[in-house]
Order: sequence, then C-alpha cells, then structure tokens
Amino acid sequence: MNFSQNPLKKRIFLALATLPFLGVVAAFGIAPDTASENISRETVVETLALQAAQPSDNGAFDFWREERIGRGETLPSLLQRLGVNAEDRQEFISAVRQSKSIGGLIPGRSVLARVSSSGRLLLLRYLVSDTTLVSVNRIKESFQVTQQTIQAEMRPIMRSGFVQGSLFGATDAADVPDKIASEMAEAFSGDIDFHKDLRRGDHFSVVYEAFYFDGQLIKTGRLLAAEFTNEDKAYRAVYFKDPQGRDGYYSAEGQSLKRAFLKSPMPFDRISSGFSVARLHPVLNIWRSHKGVDYAAPTGTPVRAVSDSVVSFVGKQGGYGNLIVLNHQSPYSTAYGHLSRFGKGIKRGGKVSQGQVIGYVGATGLASGPHLHYEFRINGDQRNPLAMKLPTAYPLDSRYRAQFAAQAQPLTARLNLLRNTNLSKLD
Repeated sequence: MNFSQNPLKKRIFLALATLPFLGVVAAFGIAPDTASENISRETVVETLALQAAQPSDNGAFDFWREERIGRGETLPSLLQRLGVNAEDRQEFISAVRQSKSIGGLIPGRSVLARVSSSGRLLLLRYLVSDTTLVSVNRIKESFQVTQQTIQAEMRPIMRSGFVQGSLFGATDAADVPDKIASEMAEAFSGDIDFHKDLRRGDHFSVVYEAFYFDGQLIKTGRLLAAEFTNEDKAYRAVYFKDPQGRDGYYSAEGQSLKRAFLKSPMPFDRISSGFSVARLHPVLNIWRSHKGVDYAAPTGTPVRAVSDSVVSFVGKQGGYGNLIVLNHQSPYSTAYGHLSRFGKGIKRGGKVSQGQVIGYVGATGLASGPHLHYEFRINGDQRNPLAMKLPTAYPLDSRYRAQFAAQAQPLTARLNLLRNTNLSKLD
C-alpha cells in the first residue's frame, strides 16, 4: 500500500492504527472464502517528536498532612510540624496576619495542608468552626487567604492493609491518616500490645469519617469501626455513643473494649529493657534487678496514665529522676520515671483519667538515654506488666443494646467487605 501519492489514505491508516492505544476496541469481519494470502503488506514507521516531561517544583512531589492543634501551640510550631520550610512559614504568617482570618488556634481542631517534599506550602485548610473554613492557597509565589461559610458532607472511608514492619508504616502505605491509626491502636490497646504483639502479615481494616466540601477533603473525623487480625485472631471495634453521652469502642457483641488498665503507657515505641531480676545497669555498670519496663522514645514523647487514678507522688526521686506515682483502685499503683517534664495540672492528690497525658519522656535520674521507666505495682511490689492478666472490660448498658446493634450492623458489614477483598481502599 503506497501512501506517498495519497496523503489522505496515509492519515486514515494512522488514525486506525492508533485506535487500540486510545482504549477503543474495534471488531473487523472478513467474509468467508476471501483470499487473504496475496494481500500486500507494508510497514510504516514514523518518528514522533515527544516533549520531555518536566518535573514540578524542581523534582519534588507533594503530599497531604493533617495535624491536630495542641494546647498552647503557636502558628510557627504548627507549620513546622506540617513540614513547611522556614521561608514559606514566614510568608504564610505574614499573609494570615494581614487577613486576620485565622486568629487564635483552637486546641483539638485539625489543620489539613498540602506540602511538597521540599517544604513548599501549596494549600492549607483550617476549619475554624463547624461551619467556617479558612483556606490559604499558593498563587505563584504568594498566599491568598479566603474565608467562607460551609456545610461539610461526611463520607465514610474504608481502608485495609497488611503489616510488614511498623503499624504506622502499614497505615501510611494504606493511606490511613495518623489520627485514625492512633485511634485504632487505642481502641485495641486492651487486647493487643503494639510494642510486642505485632507480627508481619497482621491485617487491619478501618472505617472512618471524612468531611468534604465541594468535593475536597477538609478534615478527618473519628474512627467508626475497625478490625485487626493479630496472629490469626481477629479483634473488632465499633464506636457507639449512648443517649447519656457516654461513648467508646465496643466489640460486635456489645462488650466495652475499655479495660480497667491499658497494656502500655504509650501506644507505640520500642521496649529497650524488660522486667528482670538481674540486669547490667547501663549507668552504674553493676548487676542489679530491673523491676520495670523501659520504653525507648524521643524526648518529649507523651506518656499517658494506664487507668483512672489519683496522683500519690509527683517530683524528683533518686535514680528515677522526675517521677509520677499513680494510685488506682486498690491494690494497684503504677510509676513513671525519667520524665523530662510533667503534664499540665498534674499535682499530688489530683485525679487523672485513663489515657490522660501525665508527663513526657526524658532522661532524668540514672538514665543512659531518653526513655520511660514504667512499673506496675500490687500492694507496693513491682510486677511484670507484660506477663500479667489485667482486669477485663465492662458490658454495654442493656437499655441500649438494640440501638447499638442497629448502628453496628452497617459498619460490621463494611468490615466484612474489606475482609473479603484485596483492595487497599474503598471510598
């Protein structure tokens, strides 16, 4: 077939040849008894000039970050936690001060930001109230601040994944926000010790709230339901709030997952030294008993109370350094040593709730590096918390079982769907 004398035929031929690459499937029929062996064939090769792809932002890629505003937090420290570089932090602060839209940061609220790997801030969204959204967009090399009244749409998001190393590594791979990963770890903390029980191949599924406006994510809500399979044993958690305003996570059968004691004073981090009757002390360099568990973690990592309690001691004490001792329901007490500082409002005789931050990891006292020394005591005697069977959960109020079952059914159906699929996410 000679195209040199007929450019129109050539264009038609090339158009037909590119159809499969455009996702079009075409069927051609050949009449019976048609002789095809004598048809002449000619291969046409044409060089196409393709423009080289240009990476954006000098080869950087961008990602979404969401951070919860801490008590007493400043705008510069929040931007730094979001990964924004120093230059953009300064320009951003100048832009929002001129607009006076953001004002003070409200503790507990979340900020969503899109930041490049080089630290360039591309977009920030801050839900000042449930109906007021402040957006800061990068327009070329400056920031534009807008404020609008919105009605957010809640969508349940489904994710699942497998543990290959750390839990946060697995949830990151499945595109699960850190906030939801922490809530999942907290919900299962009475059954699973994420310091020592995690195994390669463990599987998790989550259903959580995500709030959208104009098709764009503005904040992540709470974890609604989760399943975690640890060593082939599946655990489930469903969120429920009763008419009295009491809320928490329950098993599918309505058993509260809140234990009298958490298994660990920190959701994650590495055990650097276990309970032992004889251990070479890293500072004194002598053999002595170690009647507690050491959790290695960076200085400033929050430490939480493992149960409701009353503070019996707070201050410095010998090799413990900065120490807190909590009295729980008799005969139990717990001790937290080597703290860098104490939590706000922690004082002797004060009441503390389970999960409340009471202090922060440090290296005070006889410590070779930053870690938490944690002790579990019965009638004043130290016991190994990793080997103890702690008090179990309390059941759901019988008056609300029918309401719980109605709310739990569609959530457990979603978990069943995730269990029977290999998809990492379903929106």
